[in-house]
Amino acid sequence: MARKTFFTKEDLLKIANGDIFGFQNGKLPKPPMLMLDRILKISDKGGKYGKGFIQAELDVNPEHWFFNCHFKGDPVMPGCLGLDGFWQLVGFFLSWIGGKGRGRALGVKDLKFKGQVRPYHDKISYWIDIRKIITKPVYMAWADAVLKIKDRTIYFAKDLQVGLFENLTWDFGADPALDTF
Repeated sequence: MARKTFFTKEDLLKIANGDIFGFQNGKLPKPPMLMLDRILKISDKGGKYGKGFIQAELDVNPEHWFFNCHFKGDPVMPGCLGLDGFWQLVGFFLSWIGGKGRGRALGVKDLKFKGQVRPYHDKISYWIDIRKIITKPVYMAWADAVLKIKDRTIYFAKDLQVGLFENLTWDFGADPALDTF
């Protein structure tokens, strides 16, 4: 059976609830931390490195929670939320290709901000090229990404890294020694 190559907001919310890849695997964050509204295209072939790519969008709404607190009288989307959108998408890619486990952002080698997302923008576009994938001992991917407003690229990320981990435990007793990650 062929995998879906695009996802609506409704699909993304089902994934956030654990209804698509399973409760223990590859869930996206739920709103308001979900930093995308749709995946326009996803493929495990093509892209800049021939390993796959993702194109996604987030509709910008002046009522988004972050505009009310970052910064008073000077509303701007925090750059870290765009970065989180990149990580969310790379983690999604790993689950989409069949990886099991819970996604965790592992880092980014190089990140530059050359512009800002403001409440009057219509949408942001994510463009991600998968650079490398491993499947053992865990599913892990490295990717390069850009965030665009219209045709202007304003965020640049190199070597984003995300992994899926099956052995993560939630420590209900607040004992850091039990954290496996």
